[in-house]
Amino acid sequence: MVAMPVSERVLLREWRPEDVDGAFAVYGTTTVTDWLVPSMPRVADLAAMRRVLTQWIEEQRELPPPLGRWAFEHRGTGEVIGGAELRLLPPHFEDVEVAWHLRPNAWGHGYASEATGALIRWAFEHEAIELFAVVDPANDRAHATAQRLGMEWVGETTKYYDRPLGVYRIRPGDLE
Repeated sequence: MVAMPVSERVLLREWRPEDVDGAFAVYGTTTVTDWLVPSMPRVADLAAMRRVLTQWIEEQRELPPPLGRWAFEHRGTGEVIGGAELRLLPPHFEDVEVAWHLRPNAWGHGYASEATGALIRWAFEHEAIELFAVVDPANDRAHATAQRLGMEWVGETTKYYDRPLGVYRIRPGDLE
């Protein structure tokens, strides 16, 4: 996938090896990783982040659109402020999840809604028929973002990762 402008403030693009510092600002803090579904331990240091990024970049080459992982880049500063992904959900790997992650100092500015909204529209252009967000029941920020994205509350389930999760869904007809 080529870089896609998301808004005046955020660019959604593929991860690059040189994104290690920006990625570490997201995935190197328990403030973010404690909320991730599926669970992901905090990345311990830049060397470990480099290995994770290398793996994500390699995996991206094999994934058919719309699946994959992307970086959120602040258009004004060029800094990586977060990441997003579209992946198949267990246990049957039929449902497609949309997920977003921002570094803490980027919270509360609308970046997740802007960038994830563009990713959702792009996924529907690539024949996705519906997308799901699964969030920790206590993650108020994720619930609020899913609602801002126009996602419909489905309910709580343990279906996907064997733990209680809130589920939201969006279909092409839900977009304004």
